[in-house]
This record gives sequence, structure tokens and C-alpha cells, in this order.
Amino acid sequence: MAVNETRPYVQWDLINDFMIDVFKAYGVPAEDAAICADVLLESDRRGIESHGCNRFKPIYLDRIKNGTLLPVTNCEIVKETPTTVVMDAHNGMGMVASHKMMEKLIEKAKVYGMAGGTIYNSTHYGIAGYWSTMAEKAGMIGITGTNARPSVAPTFGVEPMMGTNPFTFTIPTDEEFPFNYDCATSIVQNGKIEFYERSGKPTPAGLVVTKDGDTLTDSGEILREMRKGNCALLPVGGLGEETGGYKGYGFVTIVEILSAALAGGPHTKALTGKKADGSNDFYRLGHFFFVINPEFFMGVDTFKHTTGDILRALRNSTKAPGEDRIYTAGEKEYMSWLDRKDKGVPVGESIQKEFIQLRDECGLDYKFPFEA
Repeated sequence: MAVNETRPYVQWDLINDFMIDVFKAYGVPAEDAAICADVLLESDRRGIESHGCNRFKPIYLDRIKNGTLLPVTNCEIVKETPTTVVMDAHNGMGMVASHKMMEKLIEKAKVYGMAGGTIYNSTHYGIAGYWSTMAEKAGMIGITGTNARPSVAPTFGVEPMMGTNPFTFTIPTDEEFPFNYDCATSIVQNGKIEFYERSGKPTPAGLVVTKDGDTLTDSGEILREMRKGNCALLPVGGLGEETGGYKGYGFVTIVEILSAALAGGPHTKALTGKKADGSNDFYRLGHFFFVINPEFFMGVDTFKHTTGDILRALRNSTKAPGEDRIYTAGEKEYMSWLDRKDKGVPVGESIQKEFIQLRDECGLDYKFPFEA
């Protein structure tokens, strides 16, 4: 998807190697560092900049440094059956634990047709669509979700109680790209507001509610007040019931339940990353994963063709006046990749400064294009 990009690009191989080396310098084993870097860069490949390079330092490196994320991930299988897995990530890298989980579930679904797993005592696992896409690449349906630190208010409430809790599906088709529905169950997620703040942009009105029931638009103020618990994000559908806010509230709650209750893990206010005295603590997040193998129904080819027919019918339906085209989920991300695959990652000024700081801090020998 062509865009008028003014930020300098950094080649994929260069930024991948750099991120791996920085992760290693922070104590992450080489194999795990490669997984983590790939998850972050997959977000940028898809144009989901709220979860890519923008979060490399603040969500992962800073948390390793402050002790709320362990660089070495010791995954413990707590319970396993032919079709299910329960894993304790022991506060290590959520991306590493999730990769191990999906590998196991895909193998189980090859044999039994379906498999499901849940992880607790985990940390941020990157874009949810990475994990469901692992299943899609194996010709299967991937479903995943995760809870997160409380930032979303329930309908008729103003207190942040649950996370932005993505509910994600990736479904194989007979087209060049899958159906990939990967989004938060809140109107906007924390990472998007962080991206607005870094870009010097306001957050659109109507996405955040204060304790007084008002809205905020100053992105920096939102992030500060969010940390204090003085404002909350709104679920999909918005404020109250008139525009269907209760529907988004229901989806947020479903993800919270599946992320926590299947493993008996922490939930809601126990996921703040803070102790009672205000000092830092582990986040102890929960994730769930399901894999469905269409071969055990009417076959993969039939499934892909029917799915493709549905998506083509939607895109070819009557368009609203003034609109050029109709998209299906995952199409814009695929177009973003086509635009960026030969160019690299567009890197804004704040990220440029972070990269230089990290390079110098870790004593690495890298020269970035934006330093010319």
C-alpha cells in the first residue's frame, strides 16, 4: 500500500541483526532473541507500527532492565493431554513461550484435528496475529488472545479494569494472503496512543474516558493519567449502550476469562505490574491459543476455496459513494508488506535516537542510514 513516507528507511536485515544483538546484550539467548526480533519486525512488515520498533525499548528492554521481565525464559509444562497444554512462562519472554506453545499445538492438531493451550505468568507477546499466522502457515486456523495490564473500563464504568485484550483469528484462503483479524477489543490500544505521543499527534476524541466521564485527547496526558488510574480506554462500541459499547465490553471480558481462567492465572487488577507499595512487579499475563485443522472437516483445499469465495464476494459487493474499494481483514497488512519489503522499516526521529543510544550503550558496531 503506497504511502507518502517522509521517514528514512532501515533495511530489514540490518534492523533484524541489530535488534537480535541488543536483545543478546540484555541477556536474551541468541535463539530466543531471533524469535523476539522477528515478532516485532512482523508488526512493522504489516504496517502495525504500534507494536513494532516503537515498542522495542519501552516494552521489552526497559522491563528487562527494571526487573519486570526476565531475559531467559524457562517454560514449564504444567499439564498436557493429547490436545491441550498448560504452560507457566515464569515471567520470561512472552514471545518465546508463545512460539513454543504454537509449535506444540500445531503438531497436536496435525494428529487430532484440534488443539488448545494457555500460558500464565507471562509477559507481552507482541502482535497476536503472529501466533495465529503460525497456524495459518501450516494450513490451519489460528485463534489467540491475551489479557494485559488494566486500561479498559466496563460499560457504565470509568475505572480501568481489563486490558485491551485482542481477540485474533487467522484463516487460510486460496488467495495470496490470509484472512487475518487482529485487533484490540478496545477502540484504541495503549501502543497506538504511545505512537501518537511519539509522533506529536493528539488522540481522537471519544476513545478515552476520565473519572468524571469526560474525554481526553492529549496523548502524553492520557499516558500519564492512565498510569495513575485516572482515565480508561473505552471498549469497541464506545461509551454506554447507544453505540453498542456493551458488545465490545463483552468481547474484552471473554478474552480476560479465557486468558486467565483456563490456567487459573491472575486477572484484572492483579496485572498492573505494580506491588501494593507502588514498586515494580511482574505483569503475570495470560494468553490462550487454539488451532483447528480443516483437513479433519471437508479438507484444506475445500476450506480455502470457500473462504476465498466469501472474501471475494465481500470485496466485490456494492461500494459506498466515493469509496474506491472494499477490504477484507489482512488485506491492508499484505499491501503494506508489498510496499515495504524492498524498502525496509520507516524509522521516526524518536526511534532513531533510541537506536543510537542502544547501540552505544551495548558497544555495537552499526551504522544506520539516517546517520548519513
